[in-house]
Amino acid sequence: MSGQIFLFDPAERFVAGTVGVPGERTFFLQARAGSRLISVSLEKAQVAALAERTQQILREVRSSEPLTVFERAGRDDQPLETPIDEEFRVGVIGLAYLSDRKMIEIDLQAIADSQSPEDEELLMELSDSQDILRVLIPLGYAESFAKRAIAVVGAGRAPCPFCGGPIDPSGHLCPRANGYRR
Repeated sequence: MSGQIFLFDPAERFVAGTVGVPGERTFFLQARAGSRLISVSLEKAQVAALAERTQQILREVRSSEPLTVFERAGRDDQPLETPIDEEFRVGVIGLAYLSDRKMIEIDLQAIADSQSPEDEELLMELSDSQDILRVLIPLGYAESFAKRAIAVVGAGRAPCPFCGGPIDPSGHLCPRANGYRR
């Protein structure tokens, strides 16, 4: 059985977003081109890593190709488009800079049936049997995407000033305070 490749070259909109309340949020990446819309779910840590790595690639492009122009993309604060139907859950993420097109390519591969997000050994190469979402975005839009993704990740529960763990609206049992509620 071969997987599908959902290609957005280039994507008109590519954003990170969430559904749910802090502490119970589901993270999504959503790509749109024309009337085509796809949503994939992933872990909070994957969104944070994707945003950080995208920013790192952009810094490297700026230092190695100082004459490259980044066309600024407007800030996208709009919510995820509905309906939010999860096409698949993301397992492996790949990023590449296409220097000839001045674009960032993001490959998001579906989790294998035998693979869970907690697996220590992830498949490091793209498999032919898994679905893949391939999104190409210009450098300026990649910068806007990374900023929004970092903001989405940071919009969760506030960290405890003592232990660093997340504080629920009802408080939490802080291990640094010998189990007293904060």
